[in-house]
Amino acid sequence: MKKIALAMLFAGVSMMAADGKALSAKCVACHGASFEKVALGKSAVVKGQKAAAIEASLKGYKAGTLNKAGMGALMKGQVAAMSDADIKAVAAYAAGL
Repeated sequence: MKKIALAMLFAGVSMMAADGKALSAKCVACHGASFEKVALGKSAVVKGQKAAAIEASLKGYKAGTLNKAGMGALMKGQVAAMSDADIKAVAAYAAGL
């Protein structure tokens, strides 16, 4: 019985984990489906960056302390509702492409 309960607990936790691909759907318009585009002709290409660097950038935009290429205000609005787990999931997904 304990094994079944543990299996159900782990299944529930994994289902609640942030889905980087789904969360990044709003990024596609500017960054491309594989994060291969220079967003609005200003940003660096995200594809090929390490997850830690992407996560740091997203957290900087969310905090309002980062303004790469004048994109700070726009990006702050894009990531404002993301939790730290969401940001980590998007960063991992983008880095894995």
